[in-house]
Amino acid sequence: MKILTKWLRTYLPNLSVDDSQLAEDLTLRGIAVEGIFSLGPGNGSLYEMDITTNRVDAMNHYGIAREAATIYGVELKALDIALPAAQPSATAFSVKIEAEDACGRFTARVLRDITIGPSRDWFAGAQVSTYFGLLEQKQISNAVDATNFAWLAMGQPTHAFDLDKIQGGIIVRRARKGEKLKTLDGMDRILDADDLVVADHVKALGLAGVMGGWDTMITPETKNVLVEAAWFEPMAVRRTARRHGLHTDASHRFERGADFNAAPVASAIVSRILLANGGQIEGDFVDVRVTSWEARTSHRPAITLALSEVHRLLGKTVDKEGINASTVEAFLTGLGCQLSAAPAQAPSWQVILPSWRLDLQREIDLIEEVARVYGYNRFANTLPAFGEGVKALPWAEAESVTRRTLLAAGFHEAISSTFCSNGEAALTAPTPGQIVPLGNPLSEEAGVMRPSLVPGLLNSVAGNLNRDVADVRLFELGTVFSGTTERVEERPALAFAAAGNLPSQSSLHSGRAIEFYDLKGVVEQVLARYQVRDTYFDRFPSDSGLTPAWLHPYRCARVAADGLTIGWFGELHPAEATARKIKDAVLIGEIYIDRLYRLPLRKPAAREISRFQPVRRDFSLVLDRNIPWEWIDKSLASLQIPELVDWRAAEVFRDAKLGANDYSLLVSTTFQAPDRTLREEELQSFQSRVVDAVSKAGARLRT
Repeated sequence: MKILTKWLRTYLPNLSVDDSQLAEDLTLRGIAVEGIFSLGPGNGSLYEMDITTNRVDAMNHYGIAREAATIYGVELKALDIALPAAQPSATAFSVKIEAEDACGRFTARVLRDITIGPSRDWFAGAQVSTYFGLLEQKQISNAVDATNFAWLAMGQPTHAFDLDKIQGGIIVRRARKGEKLKTLDGMDRILDADDLVVADHVKALGLAGVMGGWDTMITPETKNVLVEAAWFEPMAVRRTARRHGLHTDASHRFERGADFNAAPVASAIVSRILLANGGQIEGDFVDVRVTSWEARTSHRPAITLALSEVHRLLGKTVDKEGINASTVEAFLTGLGCQLSAAPAQAPSWQVILPSWRLDLQREIDLIEEVARVYGYNRFANTLPAFGEGVKALPWAEAESVTRRTLLAAGFHEAISSTFCSNGEAALTAPTPGQIVPLGNPLSEEAGVMRPSLVPGLLNSVAGNLNRDVADVRLFELGTVFSGTTERVEERPALAFAAAGNLPSQSSLHSGRAIEFYDLKGVVEQVLARYQVRDTYFDRFPSDSGLTPAWLHPYRCARVAADGLTIGWFGELHPAEATARKIKDAVLIGEIYIDRLYRLPLRKPAAREISRFQPVRRDFSLVLDRNIPWEWIDKSLASLQIPELVDWRAAEVFRDAKLGANDYSLLVSTTFQAPDRTLREEELQSFQSRVVDAVSKAGARLRT
């Protein structure tokens, strides 16, 4: 943004510092001057400024002059908005706000017998042409220059209509779906039913807060003008501007929250410039307000500010006198606040907030303003007080164990955005409808709080694969959000994904492709770190609607532990892979890790290595094909034979001689005692118990 010091000084007649010092002091107060350019004798300097989005009040000359006046304690000259008396009118101009959720205030002033031409000298001996020339702002006509001057001067967008082309009065409403409007850029636009428009009784006249319409624009033949200045809700303007691919000076300011009380002032400035070429005001100034928006902007409740809290939070200063009550009053009054003593709380104040500072909402915001204007460089360098030890989160150890397990399994940790699109949230939310939208999203792709880690991890996987990284194994431990805007719930979650090949055991050839059971093994490794009594994997029929939509309905599994659903994993749904331009098979899963955090960690127990000989026994079993290894595994574990130290599936054999529905499984067991050599009769007893256990699971010894 460009600011003229020549213009600033018309508002600050007693400012004595030079332009260089002014730039430095503004920058130290958060009103950053990025560059200073001399404009020659008598013209001052041009500031290139970087104003943060929360300080829309400082995106104009008067707002920055207000900051300078507060810093130096000098007079800020009031804007000259005096107008000649209006000519009487038989009827007041009609203005109606139908879309009260999107428009809080609309003002209108009728000017008659206006001459459209070059802008003339009108303000304290300065010319519009002088300022515009120094800013390299193109001059078009007094009507266009007037509206441009208003937002450059005090930040309020305005618009001028050819009054004779308006039929009836003004109505601020939502567009009718399919309604057409030709905007000032010459583009014919098809409006959406959610677009906010300024209309007359017949047609739309312009996109509210974004751009005016072609049919009512000011031309050299225009004689009668309607000056509009309004306040529009930021999100309504942003949606309209984004939908039509428009970003204008007006939308830039309205999207960030304009000053509710600025409309009458801006209207007067525009009218003064137009009336400098002749003409008169007709009828009363029309000012229609929506009380609910007025209460939320210019009539916000007062905030209690205590001097003791200022001292407690800001600490010591370099200056001996420090920050006292008069300092606080001077700074906040200079910024536009109104202070009155708080009853029975001395020294403290009830602070009424200015309408142009919507970013001030709490006592801490006011304290920050005091510190900012005072100057952060004037506070003493002190170490923060620290009276307690560091307290780890209750699940910190469990999180660390989970992270180490996944790193050991060959995964790399990823960190993704906590925001995602509404479509991604609807796809991956564990509980449908529990999605938290952002009040002021940066974009549609980041419009809601993520209910799942899957969208961010998928974007990371796709980014790697689409950049020729063939083998990808990623996980993320992060926070997900659910609930409503009024009540947001946060919980930790875990997501993991893999694609490509496993690491090779030999340098001569690449490893095999990663598959479903490799991911299942990783899940089992994570679960093994917790004291889970019972774990099983299953899936639901594809038409049940219970399987997450982001998973392949026939290549996925649910993870259950101690009767609770812990998570899901499997192959990414082909439709989602196509949408992200992923050609490789991607295996992905999500664990509701907060449910595991409630369980104690499994503590490793070391035991002395036995000095006695282990004994191995193999059992060749025949099982029905519907009997999984899991049943055999649990049966052997239930025996609780201390001497049975290991068992595993050594070989799987299928042959027609066994029967079409049977298969052979070779189970290898190891028996070993810590204090003796096992006798044959003990081994015979163990073997019998093993045979009985697997028989109950549905297996029989192969003969």
